[in-house]
Amino acid sequence: MIERCLGAQRSRKFHRALRQCKVTALCLVLTVVVLRGIIGAGEFGTPEKDFYEIRNRLYFPSRKRGGDPHRVLEERRATSSSFATHDRNHNKNNYDEFNVKMFTEDNGEDDEKPDPNEPYSRGPKISNWDAQRAQWLNENPDFANFINKKPRVLLVTGSSPKACENPVGDHYLLKSIKNKIDYCRVHGLEIFYSMALLDAEMAGFWAKLPLIRNLLLGHPEVEFLWWMDSDAMFTDMTFEVPWERYKDYNLVMHGWNEMVYDQKNWIGLNTGSFLLRNCQWSLDILDAWAPMGPKGKVRDDAGKKFTKELKDRLAFEADDQSAMVYLLATERDKWGDKVYLESEYYLHVNWVILVDRYEEMIEKYRTGLGDHRWPLVTHFVGCKPCAKFGDNLAERCLRQMDRAFNFGDNQILRTYGFTHKSLAGGRVKRVRNETRNPLEVKDKVRLLSPPYKAVKNFEPVQSQVRTMDTA
Repeated sequence: MIERCLGAQRSRKFHRALRQCKVTALCLVLTVVVLRGIIGAGEFGTPEKDFYEIRNRLYFPSRKRGGDPHRVLEERRATSSSFATHDRNHNKNNYDEFNVKMFTEDNGEDDEKPDPNEPYSRGPKISNWDAQRAQWLNENPDFANFINKKPRVLLVTGSSPKACENPVGDHYLLKSIKNKIDYCRVHGLEIFYSMALLDAEMAGFWAKLPLIRNLLLGHPEVEFLWWMDSDAMFTDMTFEVPWERYKDYNLVMHGWNEMVYDQKNWIGLNTGSFLLRNCQWSLDILDAWAPMGPKGKVRDDAGKKFTKELKDRLAFEADDQSAMVYLLATERDKWGDKVYLESEYYLHVNWVILVDRYEEMIEKYRTGLGDHRWPLVTHFVGCKPCAKFGDNLAERCLRQMDRAFNFGDNQILRTYGFTHKSLAGGRVKRVRNETRNPLEVKDKVRLLSPPYKAVKNFEPVQSQVRTMDTA
């Protein structure tokens, strides 16, 4: 009929325009639906509100014609209540709206206050630990304290049981423990991470001492315990500690004999990274070290003494490092023969000295040196990434911690064919093409199969299979 009225050509144009209008209308409807689903409806309500309005228009038409005002008011209240309930449930899923302090703050009962007149003690005095440990090792030959002539080592670190006050602090603690796990895996070390404060009196600098003592007694199979602060990172993944050098020593710290024994300088050594042998001597020095650490009057008085006796020390409460310097300087005859102050490589180095030189190290030197050319451990002294305030500029600290982490992480990633695009960022790039024969790729720095992790297989696999078949 349309064709008769308009003619064939105009009829085709009319049908074409009609189809275009249908498509346009359909696209408009779909666009509105998608936009409302993604960004909401703003001032025009939500789909749920629209549903309520449509239902109310269909089932309660009397509102338009002046229905019962009381009934309308009650229905409006009920509708508002349902939306409020929905909003509250939605906010419970939002971590920004959630009060996380209820999980990060310690709401437990306060510890009993110790008697200030009683000397500090971590338990009964142990005086025959060497004999007890020797007997245990003899009765448990499968848990040898030396493996392939290398001591069994337990690396110990930890952090506060509470969440960091710094919003990104926990992220940097995660980077730090990841870094330590990588080094331990490569070098065959065991690792222990603590988030427990074992003794409330020994908070702060001193929290490590009760933990170390308990681990020495709980792991007689461990020959050396390696303490490392949470703000210290490995930056030479290849360097192997010269364990044979310390066969006659029980405590190894980075430091200098002249600064400790002659000058009594409070920074003559560092206790942020040290090695301690599992023996009676170590328990004895812990017993002599710890009594200077209980918080309160004891710690304050010891701090005043250290400031007076030690060179260049400012006035603040007693810390474990000053206490160790004071102990060695005043009782060298008792402890000095078994203490090795290491300065040939960096068991610890202050981050300020080296972090700006990582690119120079990459260009000029190689891994495995452990010294100023490629430091074993970089310690971010004073940065306090978990605290609200540190002793250095926060931005510089965090940026340099990123650089140190990536500097060490690159040594791990390269063994798998990747590296960070830059020391300042987390993105990686491929530096080695894939191959159909991956085992033929040479591991130049031998991080995948280092010689110090090799274990001799005394019984061939085929012999084990035949034995099982025979049985």
